[in-house]
Amino acid sequence: MLQAKKTIRDLEGRDEFTHRHIGPGERDVVEMLDKLGHSSLADFINEVVPDGIRMSSELALAEGLPEHEALEMLRGLAAQNQTFRSFIGQGYYGTRTPNVVLRNILENPAWYTAYTPYQPEISQGRLEALFNFQTMVSDLTGMDLANASMLDEATAAAEAMTLCQRMSKSRARTFFVDRDCLPQTIRVLQTRAEPLGIELIVGDPSSELEASEVFGALLQYPGASGEVRDYRAVIDTVHEHRGLVAMAADILSLVMLTPPGQLGADVAVGSTQRFGVPMGFGGPHAAYMATRESYKRSLPGRLVGQSVDGAGRAAYRLALQTREQHIRREKATSNICTAQVLLAVMAAMYAVYHGPQGLRMIAGRVHCLTTVLALGLEELGVEVENETWFDTLTVSTPGGAEHVHAAAHRVGMNLRKIDDGRVGISLDETATTTDIENLWRLFDAGCGLDFSEIETRAEPVLPSALVRSGTFLSQQVFSRYQSETEMLRYLRALADRDIALDRSMIPLGSCTMKLNATAEMLPVTWPEFANVHPLAPAEQVTGYATLVSELEAMLCEITGYDAVSLQPNAGSQGEYAGLLAIRAYHASRGEGQRDICLIPSSAHGTNPASAQMCGMRVVVVQCDTNGNVCLDDLREKASEHAERLAAIMVTYPSTHGVFEEGIGEIANIVHRHGGQVYIDGANLNAMVGLCQPGQFGGDVSHLNLHKTFCIPHGGGGPGVGPVAVREHLSEFLPGAVAMEGRVDAQSDRHGPPVSAATAGSASILPITWMYIRMMGREGLPKATELAILNANYIAARLEDSYPILYRGKSGRVAHECIVDLRPLKEVSGISVEDVAKRLIDYGFHAPTMSFPVAGTLMIEPTESESRAELDRFCDAMIQIREEVARVERGEWPVDNNPLVNAPHTAEILTLENWPHPYSRTEAVYPLECLREKKYWPPVGRVDNVYGDKNLVCSCPSIADYIEG
Repeated sequence: MLQAKKTIRDLEGRDEFTHRHIGPGERDVVEMLDKLGHSSLADFINEVVPDGIRMSSELALAEGLPEHEALEMLRGLAAQNQTFRSFIGQGYYGTRTPNVVLRNILENPAWYTAYTPYQPEISQGRLEALFNFQTMVSDLTGMDLANASMLDEATAAAEAMTLCQRMSKSRARTFFVDRDCLPQTIRVLQTRAEPLGIELIVGDPSSELEASEVFGALLQYPGASGEVRDYRAVIDTVHEHRGLVAMAADILSLVMLTPPGQLGADVAVGSTQRFGVPMGFGGPHAAYMATRESYKRSLPGRLVGQSVDGAGRAAYRLALQTREQHIRREKATSNICTAQVLLAVMAAMYAVYHGPQGLRMIAGRVHCLTTVLALGLEELGVEVENETWFDTLTVSTPGGAEHVHAAAHRVGMNLRKIDDGRVGISLDETATTTDIENLWRLFDAGCGLDFSEIETRAEPVLPSALVRSGTFLSQQVFSRYQSETEMLRYLRALADRDIALDRSMIPLGSCTMKLNATAEMLPVTWPEFANVHPLAPAEQVTGYATLVSELEAMLCEITGYDAVSLQPNAGSQGEYAGLLAIRAYHASRGEGQRDICLIPSSAHGTNPASAQMCGMRVVVVQCDTNGNVCLDDLREKASEHAERLAAIMVTYPSTHGVFEEGIGEIANIVHRHGGQVYIDGANLNAMVGLCQPGQFGGDVSHLNLHKTFCIPHGGGGPGVGPVAVREHLSEFLPGAVAMEGRVDAQSDRHGPPVSAATAGSASILPITWMYIRMMGREGLPKATELAILNANYIAARLEDSYPILYRGKSGRVAHECIVDLRPLKEVSGISVEDVAKRLIDYGFHAPTMSFPVAGTLMIEPTESESRAELDRFCDAMIQIREEVARVERGEWPVDNNPLVNAPHTAEILTLENWPHPYSRTEAVYPLECLREKKYWPPVGRVDNVYGDKNLVCSCPSIADYIEG
């Protein structure tokens, strides 16, 4: 039988990546459609997605590329970046990632595909790693407790400012900022302060600080100039006038310097980037924030604490409200609902691997090299302005700085641009003796200095009163894993305690846990992307510039907007940037009084929190019984607040997982009353290639690249939250982070920066670039269609066992469905938490629990899950319903059944006297398939109440054990 002739292109399989990204095969799709009463995927999608918002043409994107071609193309962009030796510093340093950490954490899907540890029983590995991070930060800063990381140093400083305002007993509205703070920190502080009505004073704290007029102060330690100052007197003065003090401290310097806590500071912030995390053109990196015990309930972000499980075993958990713990809606003081977990884990393991002795050696070497550099420069007649330093020098250049920079560039080196007469030089752990000699030659080409001779005269120049004394990192974890064998086994043991995407489906509604393909992840560690300083001259980063512009253009096409900024390094930051753009737009038109933000009652907590941070007043719009925005209530409130209406924030598809038919009317109502329409892009995975928020009424949206566009969640971060806008808002997008001597290509954007680096978390942008280029114009809408099909297939399979809470006009859901467990609670006593924990025994991470409706589970399967995995999950849910029925029938007691006792550990099987009315087999093998593939939770159900009453957020030291 003759076969049709195939072209080379056909044989190459041009869409091969699409088939690998999408889980169900062609036959599966046919059978799933049949279950839903359809014979055509197109007809099914037409039934689900409203006609009024459908795209009339396909995406104007390129055809999808095979993996190898996309990688080759990206290699070409990477090659355009020049990885000069960087001596710029300013919060970004060269570092050596231990290879065991690189391979087994950063490049390991067991770590990078995990989700935020809201279900502690299946997150003990990454929770322990974060506990180590908190311990490391607390010890090095001398503070009582630290959180589990922040987005970057600049935003951490901004959070410290607002913490000081909340907790200070001063009534002042002014915050003092050390002029020796990092420039990007000052810029972000200015962004945050203005909408909140906080006045900033930037000056010399030793001579210009009027403590009686400020509620707090931020001090840099060491300063951006490199100077190491003793701030005890300044701190005492601020405290005398009822203010609080935050210190931004370099994490490596604290190995040698007296920690902020011992100096009297109330808060410490900084970056842990130089603990093994590549510069990556600015991010992502894990910032830290630490404070006193008395301020623990005001500490933003996540806090890992210790508790116990049902058997009394020690267990970790997120403490002090486990979900979005500091989002307070209309009373919010922070919109932080994420962290930089993957990077925090890397930094913690850097400290675990090196231990205190190794860190002392690294810090001591950096300081010694800096001292040798300074002595050599002085011998050459070059003035070093610093009296003290740790790793940074400010150097006068009488002949002008430009010739020094030009000489540096000729030999592949970058220095910090300060002004026409001065340069900055910062050293790091990668610096060598050859580097020092090359730096000397920049100032004297014929330099013949002898490094070894100068080294013999080098003495530490840290102020004697600031030299660190005593021990640090004395906890066992920081002294046990210095051999690679032990470290390798420790990392494996931690990973084995968790459930990530490499084990099973994670069906979290609104969180979009989809495939993070290996081809997408590979470029993250390419040196041309990883080893670039964010302040490198523009001509050295043309590859990054092209990557950013191409990605922005692709996202504009996908969303239907006119401009995109990739600067926000989390979804919460994208929301904030979008609302700032709306606020600035109104002000530019002489309508600065517009400060009312309408938000549906079903909204995620970050929405009202972001509005509050922008100085807006939140007015809640009610939802109807179907979960849709109540149009009558919207009309009433839009009319009532017409003169002050700034915006509405609405999620689409809705937080309830439905394509609301009234989205067009919602936009029209708000526009008629002078407001702007903010469409939260959290659920964009249901729209790509089918409809565009920028074309059906949106003025601005933030996107989640860590959801729809394949950047992995990393155990709770990193993320990227770009903001997309229509043309009239484009000039108000976040602008370049102002740095000395750097010209940014996006100088037409005049909005204030929201993150420390202009391109945000630039080093993970190649992931999304790869995804879009490999999927192409046909693959992207196909992924969306399958995400919708998978969700409706699950709803159809579960609807006989559980009520499906919300459906659209056609009776279908969008990309997620909500299972209502409240009726079960009423008749059996079994709660949504019981079902969530029982799913662990079946090998699954629970769906999103009690959001947006208490007592429900919100399920989002994504397009990447195969039909077999969907069926495995549905089988588990159906079997759980039968278990609930046995409780209803009285076969199992309400207080002693597999659900209320879940999850069951392996240890429980060894109990000599089995105390339950169900068998051991029913406990751990409720389905036969589990005998072949079983996940054993390391702990039983964690006691949240005990953990909050007995808050422990860092490891005890050896001394504590001895005292005990």
